[in-house]
Amino acid sequence: MEEHKNSTETIIMASLSSLPPPQLSNLNHSISTLFHHHHRRLSSLLSSPTLFSLTLHHLHSLSLHHKSLLIARHLLSTLSLLTHFLNPTTTPPPPTTTNLRHLDSVLLLLLLCELRHQNPQALQSPPSKWRLILSKYVSDTMLMMSMNGTTLIHFVEVVVNCQRFIGVMGCGGKAGREMAASVAAVVALPSVEVRGGGRECVICKEEMSEGRDVCELPCHHLFHWMCILPWLKKRNTCPCCRHRLPTDDVSGEIERLWDVVVKVGRSELYGDCT
Repeated sequence: MEEHKNSTETIIMASLSSLPPPQLSNLNHSISTLFHHHHRRLSSLLSSPTLFSLTLHHLHSLSLHHKSLLIARHLLSTLSLLTHFLNPTTTPPPPTTTNLRHLDSVLLLLLLCELRHQNPQALQSPPSKWRLILSKYVSDTMLMMSMNGTTLIHFVEVVVNCQRFIGVMGCGGKAGREMAASVAAVVALPSVEVRGGGRECVICKEEMSEGRDVCELPCHHLFHWMCILPWLKKRNTCPCCRHRLPTDDVSGEIERLWDVVVKVGRSELYGDCT
């Protein structure tokens, strides 16, 4: 587990080192803004016995699958922010969620997971004392962050922790499974005119006539619209090069965005651009 954590941290730090100073500064600002919003929600949650009790009760009512899904969606939004700076052609990060109940729930869940990981004995106290225990833990953590100025380091830790907690909860998707491309990604695909004859649609094996409107995927491969649409309803990969389009499947989208981070990180570490 520790070896996997170190490997994940190394990949993320290497990908961050690939950013030029202006982009790194912009990313740091975006992360700081996001964390400030999360810390305000967490402070409100921990300072209100009623809100804390309601949120904790809501977490207890969720199945393990739904808890892991909360963390997966949180990880997805974090990875979206990172990959947008690493590769501006990727889908922009979604806006901060306006569903405060979901946000409060995932922040509390992550905090409980983190504290249990750092100090397994801490949560053996009665749940009535958890709010005060968590408040002290958050206060100490925030003090350390403000003294060391480790916003990017904390960002890396959030990604690593989310991935670890999802793995522990068994939320990870099955690698290599097929999933549909997201509706938004398909609707956004451009229609282009075929220039020059002789191009073949690899799905139907028929020639794409010159002057005909066809679909162009982000990898620039062309297909008949009537061929590619049924394909993308079942899988989010290009039939030619396996370039992956966004998907509405949470675990699949995490896998897709993580591949972007890994590619940049490995390229920075080893000069491996494959």
